[in-house]
Amino acid sequence: MLLIFLIAFSINKPYLTNAQEPIRGIYVKAENTNGPKFEKLLHLVNQTELNAMVIDIKDDNGNLTFQPGKNSPYYAASRPYIKDTAVLMTTLKKNNVYPIARIVVFKDTVLANNHPNWSFKTTQGIWKNSRGDSFTNPFVKEVWDYNIGMAIEAAKLGFKEIQFDYVRFPEKFATFESSLTYTGQKEGSSRVTAVSGFVKYAKEKLTPYGVKMSVDTFGNTTVIPEAPGIGQNFSNIAEHVDVISAMIYPSHWTGIFGITKPDLEPFRLVSEYAKVEKKRLNKLATPPTSRPWLQDFTATWLGKGNYKVYRKQEIEDQIRALHSQGIDEYLLWNAANIYTANVDYTPY
Repeated sequence: MLLIFLIAFSINKPYLTNAQEPIRGIYVKAENTNGPKFEKLLHLVNQTELNAMVIDIKDDNGNLTFQPGKNSPYYAASRPYIKDTAVLMTTLKKNNVYPIARIVVFKDTVLANNHPNWSFKTTQGIWKNSRGDSFTNPFVKEVWDYNIGMAIEAAKLGFKEIQFDYVRFPEKFATFESSLTYTGQKEGSSRVTAVSGFVKYAKEKLTPYGVKMSVDTFGNTTVIPEAPGIGQNFSNIAEHVDVISAMIYPSHWTGIFGITKPDLEPFRLVSEYAKVEKKRLNKLATPPTSRPWLQDFTATWLGKGNYKVYRKQEIEDQIRALHSQGIDEYLLWNAANIYTANVDYTPY
């Protein structure tokens, strides 16, 4: 009955098999692909100009979010967050939703605990950040193959695009790497080579499966030559993907483009970013599609006077700013999957 109910929401949008129309999507946690929460998210997509969902297949802890066969090398790392992958994929297809599989790559507490030598170690054990997360080592090829294997699992399920997130070293890595033991050279250029090498290798391995490939990047890596601390070079990554998705949330910038408080000026921040990105992508022989991540949340942690409540106007301002620079694709991020109501997703 649930499947029939969800299909009944469908409106006459063409199924985006080849993503021929501009992709405009939302992030969906694996746990929210079932029940009333999913019904609400699917209704949102079906009744608006949205047409895509980015769904966790490997989550922020390192779990595969559905359970494969017990003989799968990923079974031990799996959780049954997606109850029935066949039902999910059928529902997405019949509702004309373009399915994107999010694979969190190097932030992976599960794999780091299972293979400490594939991670970063301190004298006390496996390194953890302030939130208790561990990372695997981008220099280790076994880590590359492990993640690409999960991406192939997603392609076999029917996802049309693989989106790799956390394709980087930990934040501020250069400030504490001297205290760590790990495989690889302790210099920024080598970190950039490792990260870019993974992206190129992943593209080669996924090509036979007929899926598009995208990578999330920090927004600030676009406006500087490269970020050697975390190993991201925007241009190097963009050379080997079909889609580049910079995370350009206004709340995540400080003093950029002459804007003192970027969270208060979403249109200006996004438009200024898009100008820089366009120039950088135009230097590539075959630039990828730009599909940035936009902010659909309120950054109260910035403190009074530094943030604003993000409602309909703020969401539309970001979309309008992208359009002003020729970008009509985007993704909306809200970690709790609670999206602003009554937004015009093509406000131009």
